[in-house]
Amino acid sequence: MGEVSNLPRVGIVVGSDSDLPPVREAARTLAQLGIEHEVVLASAHRTPDRAVAYARDAAGRGVGVIIAAAGLAAHLPGVLAAHTTLPVIGLPLAVGALGGRDALYSMVQMPPGVPVATVGIGAARNAALLAARILAVGDPEVRRRLDEYVAAMRAAVEREAERLAGVGLEAYLAEREAAGK
Repeated sequence: MGEVSNLPRVGIVVGSDSDLPPVREAARTLAQLGIEHEVVLASAHRTPDRAVAYARDAAGRGVGVIIAAAGLAAHLPGVLAAHTTLPVIGLPLAVGALGGRDALYSMVQMPPGVPVATVGIGAARNAALLAARILAVGDPEVRRRLDEYVAAMRAAVEREAERLAGVGLEAYLAEREAAGK
């Protein structure tokens, strides 16, 4: 393990092309960590055979974790989880009248025997980081890159804390506003 490979280690599955923009951050985070991934369109409702085939074939192609992004009824993560023993991470999307709460509830209410790990609504980066942590259990190189990522986040917060302490609240917020943050 830890060797560079062109085989995807994480599959990101969406049920509609309108779900692609929200998963972009997951793909970017995986790329930043050097984890090969693929983005696949397979609907639990419109192309159920395609979704099932993806779930059944993923492990044989080297995929170790699946991220399934869905809104509304959000059946995609559960359908995929029902057809593979790979870890499936549900990423609820903020669409529809309930703003993603329906999708979140659907994902966390899976029946016994069909687990779906679920991140917060729209939390694509956390979905990618959870997938990386799962892979890191058996891959020291992924674990090393995750450690570097966490160290960089920690250092950024420390820099901001020092800046806040140095300039004070009002100046700090004015700088952020001027920078468009």
